[in-house]
Amino acid sequence: MNNYTIFSTKMGWMGVVGSHAGLKRITLPQASAEAVRQQLGDLLQSAAQDDQAFSDLAARIKRYFQGQPVDFSDALRIDSASPFYRAVWQTTRSIPYGETRSYAWVAQQIGRPRASRAVGRALGRNPLPIVVPCHRVVGSDGGLCGFGGGLEMKRRLLELESRRRVAVA
Repeated sequence: MNNYTIFSTKMGWMGVVGSHAGLKRITLPQASAEAVRQQLGDLLQSAAQDDQAFSDLAARIKRYFQGQPVDFSDALRIDSASPFYRAVWQTTRSIPYGETRSYAWVAQQIGRPRASRAVGRALGRNPLPIVVPCHRVVGSDGGLCGFGGGLEMKRRLLELESRRRVAVA
C-alpha cells in the first residue's frame, strides 16, 4: 500500500508518494496543493494520505529549499523502470550538491558513451526530482537544457545550491 503527503515549502507545494519499501513519485514545487494532486493523478487512487509517513523527508526538502545541503539517500521504488533508466537515475544521484555534470558524463559513467540523448530522455522521465537531482545535469557546454519543471525552475535549483546567479541559455 502506498502513502502520500502534500506539503508546503519555500518554493511551493510538493507531494510525495511511496511506501516503507521506498519513494515512488515526488513533484516539483507547484502553486497549490490542488496542482500537486493533479500531477500525482492516478497514484492517489491507490494511496492513503499519511503526513507522518514522510515527515522526515518533507523536513529535509524544506531545509533543502532554505539552501542547506541535505542527504537524500532514501530508498527508491523504481523497479518498473528499464535497467537503462535505473542506471541513469542512480548515477545522477551521485552528483554532489552544488555541482553539475553533463549528459555525456552520465552516459560515460553507465558505460554508454554515445547515449547522451537517451540519458536526456531518461532524466526527462525522472519520477523523483530533487531526490534524483536531474537538475544537476547540464549540456556539455555548461548550458541549461531540458528539465521537466522548466528551465527557470532548473536555474533556481542550481542557484539555490551554488548561491550564485545561473544564466539560462
